[in-house]
Amino acid sequence: MGRKMRVGLYARVSTYDQQTLPMQLSAMREYAEHRGWAVAMEVSEIGSGAKEREKRAQLLKAARRREVDAIVVWRLDRWGRSLVDLVTTLGELGELGVGFVSLTEALDLTTPTGRAMAGLLAVFAEFERDILRERVKAGIAQARAEGRPHGRPRTAALQEERVKEMHEASMSKSEIARRLSIGRTSVRRMLQQGVATEHHGGRRERAEG
Repeated sequence: MGRKMRVGLYARVSTYDQQTLPMQLSAMREYAEHRGWAVAMEVSEIGSGAKEREKRAQLLKAARRREVDAIVVWRLDRWGRSLVDLVTTLGELGELGVGFVSLTEALDLTTPTGRAMAGLLAVFAEFERDILRERVKAGIAQARAEGRPHGRPRTAALQEERVKEMHEASMSKSEIARRLSIGRTSVRRMLQQGVATEHHGGRRERAEG
């Protein structure tokens, strides 16, 4: 008899919705038992913030170390901070050969049908990126029409949001650069600029307060 599939369970609730946490975990445990999977890791997070998901990062690291064969979540929005982030992390799990299941959406990337659905998510994510590019172009055109100074955006700069999301998902700078086909220097600069912007914004808010 072969080794059982090792699965990691991930649950997340907002600060104001903690009562649903036991329900999420119970449903995921029951699903794993029904599939004959062994629960190797179970993590849960409480908080409304979209950026800080340390437990999710831990689970992703476990997947990279091949300590789990699949990840189960209650709902897609429990896992992904945005559509781009969702597709990015699912793409990495796919490359690692780690399955992904979302109970509410009945999305099962351990099956051919589920993997096809993941392809559709990638199409929507690209659509989201196209909208962002068009907004950047429209902003430049508006600035030019109004005579305001503007800079021509570098191709790498348009990837800044994705770089930050992938970094927050505990992906290395080298891996980010490889996946987005940009230089490691560009990745470091984007991340440093983001930290500097947040720091400056915080000082300004304190001064105004």
